[in-house]
Amino acid sequence: YCVEFRTESLSHHCALENRPYARWMQYLREGHTVCVACQPPAMSSDTHRCAGDGHNADGDKILHWEAIGNSQCQGTWKRIRQLEHCSCPLVHSFIFT
Repeated sequence: YCVEFRTESLSHHCALENRPYARWMQYLREGHTVCVACQPPAMSSDTHRCAGDGHNADGDKILHWEAIGNSQCQGTWKRIRQLEHCSCPLVHSFIFT
């Protein structure tokens, strides 16, 4: 499954990232919708959910995220909805780890 979030805040460290494999961090913006896919092995075999997907969070709850590969690139987002398939552009599509 996939979860849509609206980014609320992000650290300036994301925009400073210039390593080739991590340039995607430069495209993150406050107020944008991002999609995050929940796939094995991040998916719990017991609950069939990914940690941090905000399943029990209402739309006003601020949730925290951190980018793998640059722990200084972090921020907050709010859960919008869960979908069976992601519908965001590739640059705004991510996976839970």
